[in-house]
Amino acid sequence: MTVNAAPQPTKTRSIAAARARQAFWLLLPTLIAIALVAGYPLYRTIYFALFEANLTTPDQRTFIGLENFWFTTDDGIALGFLQDPKWWGAVKNTLQFTVVSVFLETVFGMIIALVVNSAFKGRGFLRTAMLVPWAIPTVVSAQMWAYLYNDSFGLVGRGLLGGVALLASSNELLGVEQRIWAMIAVDVWKTTSFMALLLLAGLQSLPGDMYEAADMDGASKWTQFWRLTLPLLRPALLVALVFRSLDALRVFDIMSVMLGNVSAARTSMTGYARQALIDNQLLGMGSAVSVAVFVIIMVIVVIYVTAFRVRFD
Repeated sequence: MTVNAAPQPTKTRSIAAARARQAFWLLLPTLIAIALVAGYPLYRTIYFALFEANLTTPDQRTFIGLENFWFTTDDGIALGFLQDPKWWGAVKNTLQFTVVSVFLETVFGMIIALVVNSAFKGRGFLRTAMLVPWAIPTVVSAQMWAYLYNDSFGLVGRGLLGGVALLASSNELLGVEQRIWAMIAVDVWKTTSFMALLLLAGLQSLPGDMYEAADMDGASKWTQFWRLTLPLLRPALLVALVFRSLDALRVFDIMSVMLGNVSAARTSMTGYARQALIDNQLLGMGSAVSVAVFVIIMVIVVIYVTAFRVRFD
């Protein structure tokens, strides 16, 4: 009787395992650096979120559990920030700012990337020129647009709109406050070129022979875009959306410069966190708000990855 020997690992598996081990050791220093630079501050933030502490005397702290998030006194006074209507107003404004600005930047960025990706005279100059708004520091561009929006001497506020104070009005248009629309316009003006650059990198990685075959089959440019370009561009589009959504959800500088710190605290989540941590010197409360911002951002990133069904292997 012949006994079959147990199957031996194939050469391909051995090579793959060796490459995986080599990749791990090459990435280990980077993982350690990330753990020290990002992991430890995150741990300390979560730690202080469970305490009542002052920013000037962090060692004199009292453990209170989740009371920074939700706590009601015997007199019925709500002290947790999740019970504060201002926090939920800041969440609403931040999500509106993120959804509208990222959507517009994606649409305009896709159009610019498709145009710049085509062959025409002066394409190199256009690629360089379109990065100028993105290269300007956010604080500088926000202050510049604040002057343009001024209802007394601004080119937009007084010259085009006839003295309308865009940044002072809370009137709503399509469910979004007028001042949020004004800051969305600034963010779109500044960051669309960055979105276009990310999408352009994805477009240039697509094989050209695929489009040649589609032309031979008689497919229109519109059909090629929806059936070929957009599905193959999905990983690059996901990266662009994640990057821009992370920035938009953490928005602070535009709102702080254009509205002031007090109004920014009512407008964005990070402004609310800054007011609790810096203005009110509440280390525990500010850390708790920061943890909530982190959780919201993490959930949105997970939704992106799940909705696009992107495989990173």
